[in-house]
Amino acid sequence: MYFNTSKRLFLWLSLGMTMTGTSVVVAETDKQGNIEWGRYLVKIAGCNDCHTPGYTMRDGNVPVSQWLLGDKLGWRGGWGTTYAANLRLFVKDMSEDQWVHAAKTLKRRPPMPWFNLNAMAEVDLRAIYQFIKSLGDPGLPAPAYVPPDQQPAMPYAQFPSPPPSPPRM
Repeated sequence: MYFNTSKRLFLWLSLGMTMTGTSVVVAETDKQGNIEWGRYLVKIAGCNDCHTPGYTMRDGNVPVSQWLLGDKLGWRGGWGTTYAANLRLFVKDMSEDQWVHAAKTLKRRPPMPWFNLNAMAEVDLRAIYQFIKSLGDPGLPAPAYVPPDQQPAMPYAQFPSPPPSPPRM
């Protein structure tokens, strides 16, 4: 995992192993560690819950090859109907630095918890980016946003309207 790889890198550097072959091996090992750390973060942060079709309904038993492809299940509420984006397509043409900037400044409609993404550490965002980029074929886009005055196609989950605000005194 990420921490073991970082310790290994520190040890290599501490021992003064500066041969070209050694540095390539360490760099490649570190990259693989970041990908695995990104996979872990995607899993525990709940990204798959919405961005991977069927993930929640199958208790997380979805092959990694199907992760983060977006979903056709809509989330409908007072904001309209939103769909979990295909994250592979979202990052497809981004550099790692562009992804970090986007993740730190992103604002989205519900139910996307964009504020959690904004709060993530840069090192974690970079690991998530590397994991997403490792997944391969980006697939197809998720359906587009549907405004609140239009009826979305099925399937969608209907959010209840929030309770009315109490009167101000």
